[in-house]
Amino acid sequence: MSETTQRIRNFCIVAHIDHGKSTLADRLLEITGRVSGGQMREQYLDQMDLERERGITIKASAVRLEHTGRDGQPYVLNLIDTPGHVDFTYEVSRALAACEAAILVVDAAQGVEAQTVANYLLALEHDLEVIPVINKIDLPGARPDVVKQEIFDELGLIPDDALLVSAKTGEGCREVLDAIVDRVPPPKGDTEAALRALVFDSKYDPHQGVIGFIRVVDGSITAKDRIKLMQGKQVHDVEQVGIFDPEMFPVQQLSTGDVGYVSAGVKNVRDLRVGDTITSATTPATEPLPGYRVVKPVVFCGLYPVENKDHDDLRDALEKLQLNDAALTFERESSEALGFGFRAGFLGLLHLEIVQERLEREFDLALIATCPNVVYRANMSDRTSRTIDNPADFPEPTLLESIEEPYVKMVIMTPEEFVGACMDLCESRRGTFVDMRYGESGRVHITYELPLAEVIVDFFDSLKSRSRGYATMDYEILGYRESDMVRLDILINEQRVDALTAVVHRSRAYERGREIVDRMKEVLPRQQFKVKIQAALGRKVIAASSISPFRKNVTAKCYGGDITRKRKLLERQKEGKKRLKMIGSVEVSQEAFMAILKRDD
Repeated sequence: MSETTQRIRNFCIVAHIDHGKSTLADRLLEITGRVSGGQMREQYLDQMDLERERGITIKASAVRLEHTGRDGQPYVLNLIDTPGHVDFTYEVSRALAACEAAILVVDAAQGVEAQTVANYLLALEHDLEVIPVINKIDLPGARPDVVKQEIFDELGLIPDDALLVSAKTGEGCREVLDAIVDRVPPPKGDTEAALRALVFDSKYDPHQGVIGFIRVVDGSITAKDRIKLMQGKQVHDVEQVGIFDPEMFPVQQLSTGDVGYVSAGVKNVRDLRVGDTITSATTPATEPLPGYRVVKPVVFCGLYPVENKDHDDLRDALEKLQLNDAALTFERESSEALGFGFRAGFLGLLHLEIVQERLEREFDLALIATCPNVVYRANMSDRTSRTIDNPADFPEPTLLESIEEPYVKMVIMTPEEFVGACMDLCESRRGTFVDMRYGESGRVHITYELPLAEVIVDFFDSLKSRSRGYATMDYEILGYRESDMVRLDILINEQRVDALTAVVHRSRAYERGREIVDRMKEVLPRQQFKVKIQAALGRKVIAASSISPFRKNVTAKCYGGDITRKRKLLERQKEGKKRLKMIGSVEVSQEAFMAILKRDD
């Protein structure tokens, strides 16, 4: 190992959401002089407005810091800022694979939470040195001593190893840099071996094409090298390599242990996937770096423009977003109720919300999003298997052998007083109890196995509501299991509204159908004719309601006289209403689609 490599430290910062990860990164940038006071802004490494508004990191980023250690020697510290939500677990795992250490940030008031534990376990899987940092010690409700004990009880880390900091005021942040130099091992790797570099993220540049964010594990890479993508199989000529300073800064070479970027004229972000291994095309490595997998969408929904004339603009906007987001998939689809739109696939509900908000904000589009759903696996009677990402494509029961749906392992951390409420929520969502463990700090770990379909809509909101905001959750995909799923159709005046079709468990079909029908009655406007709303399984109607028409009192002008005159007027009105119903149409508003998303727990 060269002397230069000995003085490199690669680390990331991981934390539960809103524990101060991005603020700590800001202070480290300031202390090392990477960003001057005039250029500094909050959450500097979060480039999108959405990230700063929501207080979360969506895209991974990196920056090269320089710090003088206690021994007086200069050190290079490569900080990789990771996404902070469960939807991006794979991206986090690849960022961790590019590091030797993780700074685990814990809120001094909130303590250890579900994602804190999940991030700690993920860091252990990658054999990283974990440095616990207790942040927000300046808060009036800070309990650093209690949180130190929680770190020992929940994570098994030595309490005295935890650093006490306030990322807001900068107190204790310089000690974090010293701890990184002292505790984090230098990168391992062979400088003389064939090139192997891990792609931990990428972004699209309109002038340079796709730029890969890399960590060089073995060998070195320079401009004009010919490289090969070991998973993608393509060969490219390197146009530029560089470091993040914190903006992209070209250099002659990236060597073993370095973190930087490579531009090689790649046109599509799907060709340079996160987790791929870059090697030399002339003297390639024999084995790629471990851990690569193709990220597949798990949540799907339909995106339709409110105005049909915006269809082409929506397609162009999706294509532009896809340049920077390989996990986003979409294909054209049409709906009788909503016209032409796109069926889009996402990593999770947060990913869906972010894409929809960016489409509306950055491209000035007014959109209708249908109810999100998961991917089901249909085993057909003819021994074939199909994947179903659109409820409208759900096969007829006579053609089905069985249906499988994705399950997740859910871990909930909650104070003891809310255990019953949290377990009741999981049971109401078809959960299977796995384990419950009481911690020394009064927090309870509850583990359930749940269908993903029951989690993606409003599980998090319901959990926060039932626990007054104290419970936290984290989940991981387990795989597919056989379930008794059926297609629930919503009919308006006996016409199926395909955009409102949902896949539900048979045991919940009546309850869900009744709920949707009642909500639809509330949000649909009255017409001049009677509107029937029905929920049906196949040809069997399981719930129904109707909206009364506007009615004019046509007999008001009749004062006495024969009853047949009144009947004649009423019959004429009835015939008019019948003709109106045949030619009239019911406008289904955005509120009607949102009504399906909401539940009464």
